[in-house]
Amino acid sequence: MSIFRRERGGPGRVSVQDAAIRTGHGKADGSGGDAVLLDVREPYEWQAGRAPRAVHLPLSALAAGAGLPAHAQARPLIVICRSGNRSRQAAELLATRGAEAVDVIGGMRDWAGAGLPVVDPQGGNGTVA
Repeated sequence: MSIFRRERGGPGRVSVQDAAIRTGHGKADGSGGDAVLLDVREPYEWQAGRAPRAVHLPLSALAAGAGLPAHAQARPLIVICRSGNRSRQAAELLATRGAEAVDVIGGMRDWAGAGLPVVDPQGGNGTVA
């Protein structure tokens, strides 16, 4: 059974807990994740704090035609932003391009609120900007 929930014909949506499981953030050793966590926030938000091992591709770049990094291609994508609005748009765009993509309900705010890791570029404690 898929954890991807579809709403009104659009891409599915997942909770932060489901996103953590699918991306390997649900276990201390990071194992078990088959999906890529794609962060579509702007660079200043990404620099303030992100989930470990997330891939960064701002929605603005994606909308302008930027492609996915090689290690994110042909894998399920769990798309996240600060609150869930931009990630929804990005998941819809990616789905039209043939990707298996869902967005995270509540975004990085709910991710951090659930006690999931947020790191800065040096691996220290990050913040959600």
